Amino acid sequence: LTMQLNISELLWSFCKKLAIFWLVFGLCWKVLEKNGVAVRHFGMPEQQTSHWRRQIVRISLALLPIHFWSVVAELSPLHLMDDVLGQAMIFFNLLLIAFLVWPMCRESWRDKESHTMRLVTITILSIIPIALMVLTATGYFYTTLRLSGRWIETVYLVIIWNLLYQTVLRGLSVAARRIAWRRALARRQNLVKEGAEGAEPPEEPTIALEQVNQQTLRITMLLMFALFGVMFWAIWSDLITVFSYLDSITLWHYNGTEAGAAVVKNVTMGSLLFAIIASMVAWALIRNLPGLLEVLVLSRLNMRQGASYAITTILNYIIIAVGAMTVFGSLGVSWDKLQWLAAALSVGLGFGLQEIFGNFVSGLIILFERPVRIGDTVTIGSFSGTVSKIRIRATTITDFDRKEVIIPNKAFVTERLINWSLTDTTTRLVIRLGVAYGSDLEKVRKVLLKA
Repeated sequence: LTMQLNISELLWSFCKKLAIFWLVFGLCWKVLEKNGVAVRHFGMPEQQTSHWRRQIVRISLALLPIHFWSVVAELSPLHLMDDVLGQAMIFFNLLLIAFLVWPMCRESWRDKESHTMRLVTITILSIIPIALMVLTATGYFYTTLRLSGRWIETVYLVIIWNLLYQTVLRGLSVAARRIAWRRALARRQNLVKEGAEGAEPPEEPTIALEQVNQQTLRITMLLMFALFGVMFWAIWSDLITVFSYLDSITLWHYNGTEAGAAVVKNVTMGSLLFAIIASMVAWALIRNLPGLLEVLVLSRLNMRQGASYAITTILNYIIIAVGAMTVFGSLGVSWDKLQWLAAALSVGLGFGLQEIFGNFVSGLIILFERPVRIGDTVTIGSFSGTVSKIRIRATTITDFDRKEVIIPNKAFVTERLINWSLTDTTTRLVIRLGVAYGSDLEKVRKVLLKA
């Protein structure tokens, strides 16, 4: 009865792994089919997809025995101590996998267009079977099987991550093309509205992947690598103890409170690493978030001119505040310790930097109330031009001589402002014209109307 239970449990575990196995490789097979997704959407050459389809079949067949023995290693590790046949089978399977993967690694190194990350990934995946063969030959059969299971799951992760990455890039390319199409159509409609000739519908512009907004690509890469890191940690976490070791290294102590009681807390090397990662993530979001929002969200909404700029600017302020609180909190600097410092700074800065704070608050008022927007034609004081930038302290106006005039934000709130295009871009233009005394006024009127 025990043997039957073990066999049934073994078969059930193997079938679950086999289902995931066929799902991943079946998906790859479908994507790489002739004139399929890889060719039509991912831009892979037809010859390369055929080559990868053949390699997937060979590697998948070689991985099946390793899958089975890895399940045995998890359920009945004691049966593997004297299993010479299983050890020989695993050794030759690993040799076959190394033989199949090595040509792919060699082709990737010869391909000058291959990305560095792809080269590193393929090289590591091709070296691992050789390392596992060495472990098997030296008698570490159980260790080989445990690492083989993690290695296969990592291969799954790399395959799914690449498919997801290519899909996201394709979606961003389509979104960028849609934005360019809408902007071109809006420009043509404005020309038609103003009476320009040639009202034929414009052809849809084609945008290559290289022309997709660089901010969107950078933050997409950041999110994709973060997702890969989380999944990689989930696979190898039970075998990696370096981060738990970092939590044992105490850098300094600080006094805190828990449930109303005063306690002494530690700031460890892990906390410092978390603070560094949080700072890098906040910095990347501040630099690249506007492009991602424009492509994925704001371009799909029917928003007024300049609204997207206001949203991304305010969101950047929020990210700065949240990032600063997260970093300081992980280092033991909480808000209750900074209250007295903030109060002193607020009083001192209120006198010394009154104008700067006034401009900052005025900038927030401009972003929320929106008396001026990016692209508006305005007149303030003796300056006239088009609003090109709205920053924390000042707003940049490009005048009609293409000169950039930097005006403090406070002037837009406290001084008289003329916005020529706030609600309507149509404006009356007065042209004073004189004629000689004794002229036929009716004829003058007809000539002016005809002109």
